[in-house]
Amino acid sequence: MIERGGRTSNMADVDAVTRAVLTASRVLVGVSARSLAAVEDTVTLPQFRLLVALSTHSDANLSTVADLLGVNPSTAMRMIDRLTAAGLTERRANPANRRESLIQLTEDGGRIVDEVTARRREEIASIVSRMDPAQGQALVEALTAFATAADEPAVPAVGPDAYPLGWTEPTPR
Repeated sequence: MIERGGRTSNMADVDAVTRAVLTASRVLVGVSARSLAAVEDTVTLPQFRLLVALSTHSDANLSTVADLLGVNPSTAMRMIDRLTAAGLTERRANPANRRESLIQLTEDGGRIVDEVTARRREEIASIVSRMDPAQGQALVEALTAFATAADEPAVPAVGPDAYPLGWTEPTPR
């Protein structure tokens, strides 16, 4: 038995949960890869991450984009340059600071995020629909507990952020 955060856990249980999460993560990585396949000629995975970040943080400056992605500003700038050249993002002067540009998605960039999200949601829903309802409820509870343990903020049940793809600002620990 191991003492963790005021709880005693059996190492075999931790190993079993870890194996189950790793297996499920393989499924989710596959779903993610398939959802991006239709746009892989348009954007790379890192560029898609940037589009997702902008979809939830519109009008972000370069520093904010770099922080959201966990990259250097120069890396973020190169990604923005490529996405702007492709017509998926655009820059405009910050009215509060004319020396700074704000980056936002274009309609085409937003459409890519929406299409990938829809494909991902459809495939996950298909998988979940094949589960017993009681298992589905247990999965909701287990994944909620997992996200809480990882300090991941809750996702709203409705609205534009109801099916986020992640990669948002990390929660301070």
